Amino acid sequence: MRDLTDRALDTAASLGAGYADVRIVRRRDESISVKSGRLEGVASGETDGFGVRVLVDGAWGFASSHHLELAEADRVAALAVRIARASGTALRTRVQLDNRPPAHGRYETPLAEDPFAVPVETKIGHLIEADRAAGGVAGVTFTESTYGAQREEKTFAASDGSYVEQVITHLGAAVEANAIEGDEHQRRSYPDAGGGWRAAGYEYIRGLDLVGKAGQYAEEAVALLSAPQCPSGIATVVLDPSQLYLQVHESCGHPTELDRVYGTEASYAGTSFLTTDKLDAGFRYGSDLVTIVADATAPMGMGTFGWDDEGVEAQSVPLIRNGILAGYLTSRETAPRIGRSSGGAMRADGWNRIPLIRMTNINLLPVDGMSLDDIVADTDDGLYLATNRSWSIDDRRLNFQFATEVAYEIKRGVRGRLFKNPTYTGITYEFWRACDAVGDATSYVMLGTPNCGKGEPSQGAHVGHGVSGARFRNVQVGVGKW
Repeated sequence: MRDLTDRALDTAASLGAGYADVRIVRRRDESISVKSGRLEGVASGETDGFGVRVLVDGAWGFASSHHLELAEADRVAALAVRIARASGTALRTRVQLDNRPPAHGRYETPLAEDPFAVPVETKIGHLIEADRAAGGVAGVTFTESTYGAQREEKTFAASDGSYVEQVITHLGAAVEANAIEGDEHQRRSYPDAGGGWRAAGYEYIRGLDLVGKAGQYAEEAVALLSAPQCPSGIATVVLDPSQLYLQVHESCGHPTELDRVYGTEASYAGTSFLTTDKLDAGFRYGSDLVTIVADATAPMGMGTFGWDDEGVEAQSVPLIRNGILAGYLTSRETAPRIGRSSGGAMRADGWNRIPLIRMTNINLLPVDGMSLDDIVADTDDGLYLATNRSWSIDDRRLNFQFATEVAYEIKRGVRGRLFKNPTYTGITYEFWRACDAVGDATSYVMLGTPNCGKGEPSQGAHVGHGVSGARFRNVQVGVGKW
């Protein structure tokens, strides 16, 4: 690997690149799906290659290849320089990078049991057992259960002397029960509709107790068929971590991506209302209880690493501090524009994509004083919403609507009967300003999604979210059956 990176960097420099970096990535994926107690599919695959990114007279160039050969390193580096020179003909502003110390070292995801060393028969057996436990509940129409794992071995080298190696492992599993009656379809998922992914080993899957939890969630799916429709109106809402993490993702994570703020993401997934004039103006994003950080060092987070794909060391960056906008997700190129250094948020989807600003672990920090159970007990009349079912948000990340799998009525501090088809809607900063309780560390959990999309050509990303549940006042709920 060192020979290849050295060759690419030397070639880029000899052809006029003022800066260059190389990423070599080997990715391994595995997935298993079970439907209604029967194995639906097993897939595994590997891919490897390298990408060279160069800066020539203030313009970027990038090229990649799946041939890990020295001669190919020369060709790809030369192509990246040619592309940079071509890009420079339409350049409006020269790229300037912030200074960072050269990156050196090695990082590996901490794990106790290598998921790729566990026999596939064992993993299939665990999934089938859980799926059949859900399907054994009377009234369940069909079940779906999934398992997935991904490992990336990455080498990064740059012309400033940086050289780091990383091995990052993510995995997740879920069981889902579906109940259908006429045109009514209800589902319940455990541990999460997104698959409950984490940075961990197979010990995490064993600890989920999919078999033990499957029946409970299947019973709820059936019960939702005859449950009353979620009432419409203005209500107090308590969001379970299984829903709150996606609320953070869509209405806090994406708006704070600085490239989105500057408009370079406009054509694919929109820009952001969170313009940079708000940064030093004391803009109130949420209540005093709302503190959100981008923490690439958080245990078990899918946005956790040693260095980002620009060689910036993992760190925790405040985005919202006691309700006030405090920062953005940044790169070495964008951070200087707001007078800061990169927060280490640049990542690429494999070896053949250029790095973009991506969420790391966007965490709503717990607040001492009330557990999630205490928050429910402190709520006289409200709704407890759990597990996302659908979402929509406008292209400036302002107006949103979410539907959840289930709502539980809260009366006089007790969580009671089920409501079906719950939805809620709001405006991002009004919603977060209405947050009047955040759970403490007892309910804090790391969740995340393995399929956050961004960029053209499209790139997926694994991102994490640590949350503990929270309460919001005066929320519009039950806006209609969707």
